[in-house]
Amino acid sequence: MVKLTALYKKPADAEAFDRHYMDVHIPIAAKMPGLKRFEVAKITGAPGGESPYHLIAELYFEDFDALNAAMSSPEGKAAAKDVGTFAKDIVQMMFSKVEEKVRVAI
Repeated sequence: MVKLTALYKKPADAEAFDRHYMDVHIPIAAKMPGLKRFEVAKITGAPGGESPYHLIAELYFEDFDALNAAMSSPEGKAAAKDVGTFAKDIVQMMFSKVEEKVRVAI
């Protein structure tokens, strides 16, 4: 499993950002082919106090081929274009391989 992680810094207008993200962006991005799971988490703080981030989105795919195919699909291109309309200067994106063999007993 691999994932695309998008870290969104605090927007100037958090209410407008949230409305667009939930009502417009998620429906577009959720249509990407091969998407296995889509998680969104709003940042509430950090161990040292306030975080510079507002939201984290994690989109999971079977493998890098599926991720690349999703990103280059019409739906992936539409999602990327939409990000440019509301979060161009506040988003950082990265790809990662999920280490599923890591287990922690609590």
